[in-house]
Amino acid sequence: MTLAAEPTSAKTSSGSPLPLTALPQGELLTVNESDNPLLRDALAPGVHFKPLRLDLEAGCWVVLAVLSPGAQLPVHYHTGVAEAYTLAGRWYYLEYPDQPQTAGSYLYEPAGSVHTFVCPESNTEDTVVFIRVEGANINFTEDGQFHSVLDAVMIRHLTPLIAEAQQAGPVNYIGGGAAGLMAKQA
Repeated sequence: MTLAAEPTSAKTSSGSPLPLTALPQGELLTVNESDNPLLRDALAPGVHFKPLRLDLEAGCWVVLAVLSPGAQLPVHYHTGVAEAYTLAGRWYYLEYPDQPQTAGSYLYEPAGSVHTFVCPESNTEDTVVFIRVEGANINFTEDGQFHSVLDAVMIRHLTPLIAEAQQAGPVNYIGGGAAGLMAKQA
């Protein structure tokens, strides 16, 4: 795939030329999460994920998160907006226990949000959440001290290390910038 803005010979279904675009798309950028391994206990005990898109230049990351009953993430601050769509299970923020998120729930979080993600131990199934984040999660310990940063760069760094340690095989996801498909070659 070239990065130069070149005219494309692609046509619409009626045979008309497609409008000129700044970045002609030579292929459909798609991954099927079912083709990728689940990276287990990757971010905390019971917190598993599959990266779908890691755009380092834009600072955007998209993952399919799978959380075991009782799993919890540290309290974290969002530097950008975050969106979460719950596909299965149940979770809530420790700070908002009366607003549980269940299958079909869509949650929008503005930049600057602070909260603690919790899956109840009483869950009878894993919780599955599609998550899109712009920027980073700044994670803190229970006593309020800085713990770590989780962003597209860190997830990209961790993905091949975890996959190799778990002998999980290649992990495909959409990258950023030139927007190509990223894969660990087997």
